[in-house]
Amino acid sequence: MKKLFTFLVMGALIISLTTTANAQDEKWSLGADMVSSYVWRGTKFGTGPALQPSLSFNNGGFSICGWGSYAFTDNEAAEADLFASYGFDLSESASVAFTVTDYFFPSETAEYFDGTDHYFEPMVALSLGDLSLTAAYMTNQSGSQDVSDTYIEAGYSLGNVSIFAGAGNGQYTDDTDFDLCNVGITAGKEVKINDTFSLPVSVSAILNPSTEKFNIVFCISL
Repeated sequence: MKKLFTFLVMGALIISLTTTANAQDEKWSLGADMVSSYVWRGTKFGTGPALQPSLSFNNGGFSICGWGSYAFTDNEAAEADLFASYGFDLSESASVAFTVTDYFFPSETAEYFDGTDHYFEPMVALSLGDLSLTAAYMTNQSGSQDVSDTYIEAGYSLGNVSIFAGAGNGQYTDDTDFDLCNVGITAGKEVKINDTFSLPVSVSAILNPSTEKFNIVFCISL
């Protein structure tokens, strides 16, 4: 299943590239975040700062993206994901997006086409004005792995500040039972470099009530 999804996403990306060679540049986007630490859904990965590059092709409501995270300190908590997403408007203030992600964690022993290092996740995200609701289900049942983790999150945007609360089970919590695991606030601003260029920065305060871990993350987006 994981191999098939990976082949489909990579194939679609290649087809998109070859059939849109003369398309407008805005269909392609690239970027990178530099974060003081990698915290995802309330859990910290690795021990130091990380670079998180991304490359995506967007056409209407459809997008294909590659995203990674690589620690500055060592080849720890490395991640290289592929995902496909389709979103559409329900009304002037509401939209929905469906996403399927293949999470891969590279290492010296990991082989890309060995399903034991891949995690497969369908996700649905609903936006209702400033309110967002997300539900995801991650699975890997190959080899010694047996992952069936659910995660849900609600967020609310207040201008350049957003608050969020997420709950999950399995990897997200201390005892694997379903519990609150990702509560926090993010504030962002544009740092003006000159008359034509500004740099987006943000700070997030993130608490995992289940594991009792608290992190503050600084992010620069390029």
